[in-house]
Amino acid sequence: MTIAVRIALCLLLALVPLHARAQSDDKAMMIASDDAEMAAAIEKARSSLDEFLALSDTPPPGTDKFKLKVMIADGNATEHFWVIPFKRTETGFVGILANEPEIVRNVVLGQNIEFTRDDISDWGYTKNGRQVGSFTVCVMLKKMSKEEAEYMRTQYGFDC
Repeated sequence: MTIAVRIALCLLLALVPLHARAQSDDKAMMIASDDAEMAAAIEKARSSLDEFLALSDTPPPGTDKFKLKVMIADGNATEHFWVIPFKRTETGFVGILANEPEIVRNVVLGQNIEFTRDDISDWGYTKNGRQVGSFTVCVMLKKMSKEEAEYMRTQYGFDC
């Protein structure tokens, strides 16, 4: 069985106006649920989440576009989405779904969603125009064609 993982292009959604989000080149990438690299990337993101959240509470100069990636399940289907912006609540988090669903049908682009820490699979932000975090995207870059990966690195500031 596989889970749908949003391709790195969804990061560009943080860089374009809301009306263009639905028209982006965003697409899903299938990753095996037992993929060791992806599991390690998710664990790295989760283990460093507290530091990220502290940074997002008081962003230093030169940082912006703070985002969380969350898992959404719909029956047997699972898809990961960036949530931009987000904020903490008493019971978890709330934010705006920043990607058009391709697999699940229980959410829509622009929907305000509530989620918990357990739903978070990644985090990211930009620092002086370069991507920080986005550990799952770094794994996906390895699975893309060389041309696609190079485009993402040069256009969106990935150093992985």
